[in-house]
Amino acid sequence: MTTSNDFRNGMALNLDGKLVTIVDFQHVKPGKGGAFVRSKLKDVVTGAVVEKTWRGGEKVEEVRLERTPMQFLYREDDMFHVMHQVTFDQITLPADLFGEQAQFLKENETVNVLMHGDKPVTAEIPNFVELEVTSTEPGFRGNTAQGATKPATMETGAVVQVPLFIEQGEILRIDTRTKAYMERVKR
Repeated sequence: MTTSNDFRNGMALNLDGKLVTIVDFQHVKPGKGGAFVRSKLKDVVTGAVVEKTWRGGEKVEEVRLERTPMQFLYREDDMFHVMHQVTFDQITLPADLFGEQAQFLKENETVNVLMHGDKPVTAEIPNFVELEVTSTEPGFRGNTAQGATKPATMETGAVVQVPLFIEQGEILRIDTRTKAYMERVKR
């Protein structure tokens, strides 16, 4: 058991039998009355975000999640096959555990799978990945007055907005959280 005073982002809690993680929280000490904690909680299974207010020092049940690094092997329909990097055990995960970030996942990439006991709860891919541009239209001279962008299809099928000077075959660093182009990678 822990208290609402010990909250931190990413902490997992058992809330009425549901597994939730803390997305954001704020300790509030009003001039009148007792302190309280406002929090945004994300349901790990459904992905729904709810807001909840706690009294200061209120007891809650903390859940320990184990972060296990695994290697992504391949995708088959809506299932992702991953391998534990130490025991070499292979498991199959549904695509919805990865969310929208799955579009940036390529083979042999290391992912973190959060486990509750032996049950996978969610999966995280790296914040930055390096992908090759498979197709994009050529940029035209003179269109750069306002930092114009164009769509580029990456090797995983993801479409990212890139500057006009990017060409097919280049390797780019992509931020998977914002789905944004970061920089060209020198090879």
